[in-house]
Amino acid sequence: MGNNHKKTKTQLPFRLNILFFTVFLLFSTLVLQLGIVQILNGEDLQEEINKTDKVITKNPSPRGEIYDRNGEVVVSNEPLYSITYTPTQATSSVQKLEVAKKLSNLIDMPEDKLDDITVSDRKDYWYLLKEMNEEDPYEGIVSDEEKASSDDAYGLLMDRLTEEQLSYSGSQMNEIAILHELMTAYALAPHPIKNKGVTQEEYAKVAEHLFQLPGVDVTTDYDRTYTSESTFKSFIGKYEEGIPKEQKDFYLSHNYSLNDRVGISGLEKEYELQLAGQKEIVEHTTDKAGNLIDSKIVNEGKPGDDLVLSIDMEFQQRVDEILKEEFKAAIDLDPFENKYMDSAMAVVMDPNTGEVLAASGQEYNRETNEFRDVATDTIYNAYLPGSTVKGATILAGLDSSAIDPGTTFQDEPIQIKGTATLASYKNFGYLNEVDALAVSSNVYMWKTAMRMMGNGEYVPNDTLSYDEGSFEEMQNYFKQFGLGVQTGVDMYPEEAVGVRDTPKENKGGQMLNFSIGQYNTYTTMQLAQYVSTIANGGYRVKPNIVKEFRTPNAQEEELGPIVKSYETEVLNKVSMSDEDLARVQQGFFETFNTEKGTADGYFSGKSDYVAAGKTGTAQEQKWLDVKNDEGEITGYKPVDVENLTLVGYASGTSLDEPDLAFAVVVPYAGIEARHYINKLIGERILDTYYELQKTTGDSDEEDSTETE
Repeated sequence: MGNNHKKTKTQLPFRLNILFFTVFLLFSTLVLQLGIVQILNGEDLQEEINKTDKVITKNPSPRGEIYDRNGEVVVSNEPLYSITYTPTQATSSVQKLEVAKKLSNLIDMPEDKLDDITVSDRKDYWYLLKEMNEEDPYEGIVSDEEKASSDDAYGLLMDRLTEEQLSYSGSQMNEIAILHELMTAYALAPHPIKNKGVTQEEYAKVAEHLFQLPGVDVTTDYDRTYTSESTFKSFIGKYEEGIPKEQKDFYLSHNYSLNDRVGISGLEKEYELQLAGQKEIVEHTTDKAGNLIDSKIVNEGKPGDDLVLSIDMEFQQRVDEILKEEFKAAIDLDPFENKYMDSAMAVVMDPNTGEVLAASGQEYNRETNEFRDVATDTIYNAYLPGSTVKGATILAGLDSSAIDPGTTFQDEPIQIKGTATLASYKNFGYLNEVDALAVSSNVYMWKTAMRMMGNGEYVPNDTLSYDEGSFEEMQNYFKQFGLGVQTGVDMYPEEAVGVRDTPKENKGGQMLNFSIGQYNTYTTMQLAQYVSTIANGGYRVKPNIVKEFRTPNAQEEELGPIVKSYETEVLNKVSMSDEDLARVQQGFFETFNTEKGTADGYFSGKSDYVAAGKTGTAQEQKWLDVKNDEGEITGYKPVDVENLTLVGYASGTSLDEPDLAFAVVVPYAGIEARHYINKLIGERILDTYYELQKTTGDSDEEDSTETE
């Protein structure tokens, strides 16, 4: 028995040795492996641990402001309280919901944001609520079998949510509106949650609770404010959040973000890049999880340049009021005759430089008895001009040698074989071209056009000859004055040309209509450029609404240095001689200043200025909707109306040195209405201009300091 005990004692150490040896081998292998990791792969693994991402964000700089030619503010930036949100790359949708619920107790979202809540927004909110509360959103709606067999279980779930499930209280709707803004935000880029109507109390409450609101900040934003909500607003344009989809590539290539505010119309759009300036560029460093480690400014950015208009805003406002007052007077005097008249337009420019001093368009709403600014109609809408273009007809006749200076024609009824009788509004007897302009003789223009077509002396009941190319020849003469081509005004590629196509049939008859302003249509800006060309001695000058750009100045009392100025640009010199131009200028003078002139009594005898110009009345048709008993449009019908137009220029000294040129267009007036609105508007525009000159003078900035 004792021997057996000894045998057992000798076997235990052997087994333990095997166990210890095995453990030793395992630990040796582990140490070896750790050594390999530390020595061979240590640097790579440490680099993986320390790996970070670089993220660039671009923050908008203050937008350039807009001033008139005298340095008066037209559009400025109003500081606003703003509540923003900047998510990290690691921020989850549930975390955004948690922020939205906390923030909803501190701010009320604007009504328009609540109105913009979509069904999709409510569904997202429903789903995230389930996730936040750790509930299965699919339970009771989508079965496990459906989830397993469907490629889009989430879409199936969303489709099955009922209106009852998506009905929320007012406070929950406020949360949804906030959540929508948070979900729209890009990582590491500040996004405004509420930047309009933030009260001081809301601002303070959010500031006090920032430690509970990751990513939320209180800051100062700005909004565009306008000196006048109506004057020149359509030219200034709109400035809104979100780059247009059709211009996405353009804006992204210029460092814009999808949710940036940009100009979407008018000058705000055309000069977006100059007004926006350069963005501040910030480089953010994040860890692998997307948490922010560091931020540094790479480029401090540059505020947008201030835009200075050629417009005199005080004069512009006065012109607006003149159009409104005369329009109302015309309607009040002849309400039935003028029932189709709906707008009036006027352009005033310096014929020497092309600077536009005022561009007004007023549209009248009879239902509300209110006017709406449609200043851009002066470049977008074209109308038959009537007799205002007879100066171009005379100059075409003179330059083509169809007539000579002093050529006389008898103003008499014209009978062309196979057509109705043509006549001026009265028989004037024998006239030269100056007289013809003063009395506005249609017959003189027709006989001039007939000669350009290859006809000899007028013979009653003779056939009208037509030399091929005559119509195009007259069109080309008109184009030299800007009639039938774009004026080139600033950066408006959509500017209307207004010319109809060259007629394919009856070119001779249509050329007669063309010669008296009854064929081609023109914009108010084109008419202003045309009369400016006559006023300045034959130079077609490009109209400018923008005078210059200047760097922003911290001293708000004065403008900064000039960055870029728009100099006078002569587009072409007309082919007519100075002698020929002088004949038309004389005709325009007699129109305004002699008893026989069609504008006599409106412009003659003025103590502050002398003026010249041409009146116009075009027979027009306005097409009206024809509706059935249900109010559906079933067709259209024409009604006969008249376009009343006027072009002219004036000087406080001599017409050889004109101060301004102008054009007035009032479409769709009643036939033979008693209120000569075009002449009254023109007279009051000139009276007002020279009245302002006596009180203010031309206070243009003369600072020519430029920066590169």
